[in-house]
Amino acid sequence: MTRTDNRLGLGTVQFGQDYGISNRRGRVPHDEVAAILQRAAAAGMRTLDTAAGYGEAEQVLGALASATRSFRLVTKTIALKNGLDQVLARARQSVTTLARRPVDLILVHSAGDLLGSDGSRLWAGLLALRDEGLFGGVGISAYVADDPLALARKFRPAAMQVPLSLLDQRLVQSGALAALKDLGIEIHARSLFLQGLLFIDVSRLPAKLQSAAPHLAALRRRLQQAGTSPLAAALSYALAQREVDVALVGVTTLAELAEILQAKDAPPPDLDWAACALHDPLVLTPSLW
Repeated sequence: MTRTDNRLGLGTVQFGQDYGISNRRGRVPHDEVAAILQRAAAAGMRTLDTAAGYGEAEQVLGALASATRSFRLVTKTIALKNGLDQVLARARQSVTTLARRPVDLILVHSAGDLLGSDGSRLWAGLLALRDEGLFGGVGISAYVADDPLALARKFRPAAMQVPLSLLDQRLVQSGALAALKDLGIEIHARSLFLQGLLFIDVSRLPAKLQSAAPHLAALRRRLQQAGTSPLAAALSYALAQREVDVALVGVTTLAELAEILQAKDAPPPDLDWAACALHDPLVLTPSLW
């Protein structure tokens, strides 16, 4: 069996809850999760990304501990508004729930938590859990608006998870992605498909996203002319960024994973990547949808 580039990682939010603008199937059934993990491992994928806030995703992965052994596990904190003690207690619970000690990485799920009065205490608390042997490293999940580079320079995380896609090229075009890599930080790219926005019928766009319709329609025509699909182009763009250590994808079925693995191996399309980018911060920020 051909092994795919092990920079591909698997997001697990769909394993624990309904998620994604283009997801009509809902949460992935347990048996399907097991099959997906088996196929991903066989294909050489080596990272699973989860979070305390992904519904029951950690519980699902913990129940399938034997199937996750070949993967690095990345989880994330709950919000600091719950109180620092609760954040750290929940992080400890993640280790137990995932049946892995140490869990390879824990990320601060909301970068804004690090910017408040308790931010330094939160970071110190997570480093203490790392030093206790519960986690292999501590990192940050950030949006572009959080200024990932400034966060990285202040906290020196082991890893940062940031949005990056064919549509959202802001960190590439600003040079921030290269600067993060120059700091020696492991970079995880998420939202490669912008929650499926690349794939849905333009006529079905929610009202808030209608402003993106002309660009998306033009992009579809450009991809068709280049003889490629939105899926293949999205994967090709993400993996063309040498700074990216892990490119995260999410699936709801085994068939979707197979499609991703096949598309990933397609020849790189002849495209002007920069011309594919969208420049609307509202559309590029799913939390605002």
